[in-house]
Amino acid sequence: MSPSDREVNTPTSGRPQPAISPDTQFFWDAAAKEELRVQCCSSCGRLRHPPGPACPHCLSLEWETRLLSGRGTLYSYTVLHHPLPAGFDQPAIVVVVEMEEGVRIVSNIAAATAESLRIGEPLEVFFLPQAEGWTAPQFRRAQ
Repeated sequence: MSPSDREVNTPTSGRPQPAISPDTQFFWDAAAKEELRVQCCSSCGRLRHPPGPACPHCLSLEWETRLLSGRGTLYSYTVLHHPLPAGFDQPAIVVVVEMEEGVRIVSNIAAATAESLRIGEPLEVFFLPQAEGWTAPQFRRAQ
């Protein structure tokens, strides 16, 4: 980590809790247990994220969950400058992470500045409990 990197973009309170539905409940329950899970189609076996009621490939309504390794690479990122997202006291860095298993996840990155990020660099998930009682999956550079 470069000297300019610091623990940023990791608020532990004030973020609005994401909406939870029957299709997303498993994701947030898993995050509370420090697991990163995605949907897997029971018919064709493809992983999918974000979660939804039907497989976009075969249209099956049957699914199960799969535990991901938590390892991936930085696929893309953007910085949200204005207005600041709720719970953030500085611009938030939003990342798209391509997981080892092939599915992409949108999240935040910690301990990094936008200037120091490099597309393709290895990242890993960690879980940040929020004061409001839910847990946010976040990413950081791989150890």
